[in-house]
Amino acid sequence: MKMKKMLAVIVAAVMATGIIAGCGSSTNETTTKKNGKGKVYYLNFKPEADEYWQELADRYTDETGVPVTVLTAASGEYEKTLKSEMAKTDAPTLFQVNGPVGLEGWKEYCYDLKDSDIAKQIIDDSFTLMDGDKMSGIAYVIENYGIIYNKELLKKAGYSAEDIKNFDSLKKVAEDITARKEELGFSAFTSAGMDGSSDWRFKTHLANLPIYYEYKEEGIDNTDAIKGTYLAQYRQIWDLYINNATCKPTEISTKTADDATADFVTEEAVFYQNGTWEYNNVAELGDENLGMLPIYIGVEGEEEQSVCTGTENYWCVNAKASKEDIKATLDFMNWCVTSETGVEAMCKDMGFVIPFKSNLESENVLVNEANKYLEKGKTPVSWNFSTMPSEEWKNGLGSALTAYAADQTDENWDKVVHAFVNGWATEAAAAK
Repeated sequence: MKMKKMLAVIVAAVMATGIIAGCGSSTNETTTKKNGKGKVYYLNFKPEADEYWQELADRYTDETGVPVTVLTAASGEYEKTLKSEMAKTDAPTLFQVNGPVGLEGWKEYCYDLKDSDIAKQIIDDSFTLMDGDKMSGIAYVIENYGIIYNKELLKKAGYSAEDIKNFDSLKKVAEDITARKEELGFSAFTSAGMDGSSDWRFKTHLANLPIYYEYKEEGIDNTDAIKGTYLAQYRQIWDLYINNATCKPTEISTKTADDATADFVTEEAVFYQNGTWEYNNVAELGDENLGMLPIYIGVEGEEEQSVCTGTENYWCVNAKASKEDIKATLDFMNWCVTSETGVEAMCKDMGFVIPFKSNLESENVLVNEANKYLEKGKTPVSWNFSTMPSEEWKNGLGSALTAYAADQTDENWDKVVHAFVNGWATEAAAAK
């Protein structure tokens, strides 16, 4: 997505107002046959929203009599779970892909949403996932990620967000906090966990930064042969994270997403790389203490950079489901983004900014913190990780990052570069 268009669309999404709403749960095949309305089976990507989707499903069933089952895949296990569930007789009727690369393996399963009611609710065509003339997916959430920080702890360390404008200033603050860790009683960064619940923050979200800057320099939005132009910058931000954290670099292979969250909410760390979706897990610190910084990696001109803004969450409807189930699923999707119950659940309970006409002004302080950068005219970093060639590529990169963290030599960093560049070419070729 072009940056000017992204900025305009995000601002429009955040400022839009509308209605609010809820959903339903599961029943059995006998009930489905009795109501004659079909059924919905949603394979949810977001573990942090599971509770709210379950409640929404129950409410939809209560209201309409249509059974809705929600299964939530474990963090980092979505593609594996999707393959397993799609092989079953009662396969998901509603699932998601993360963008053009994710779509490749599921094209034949995607119902054309072009004439659906929900397609009429989207605020901009840039939030649709097209396969030629076929609308294979529709984004259901716009999100931001960066470096979440505790304003009070940063103040205790003698700094404010205004002191951090680029990588050099971030490094100065983080290393000073590390030098005074015993005196201050907290670390700079949370643990950079590399187990399956947390490693996506670095092998995917952090890796987006060198990809973004390379694409920007080359004037492209995809490639089969990444050059790795900005991997030196990727190394220095990774070094900063792992060497100024709550745990030793040798321990990150066993650290989880829960560990990082705990580091942050118990005020053991000032900085926590994550996104707006994490709000409910850190809200206990108080809105007044929560802020978000861009992820600075040391690229010229990054002072004008905003946080990472975009989506990898595209709803797709299973074209192989029965006509009744397809209709039931389309009705459910539309209800979620138009009804009072559904919109309130998505915008307020889940904390989403939704790219639909009914979007509500966010109560998620991290969303509002991210929007301040747009208001200042800063350029959002687009989400390019949907162009990563495969999960195998991400896993190879994650393994190399973990090995490097344990023994930070140039030789081990060369293995990270190899996984990034050569692994990309190999996986891109294999996908042809």
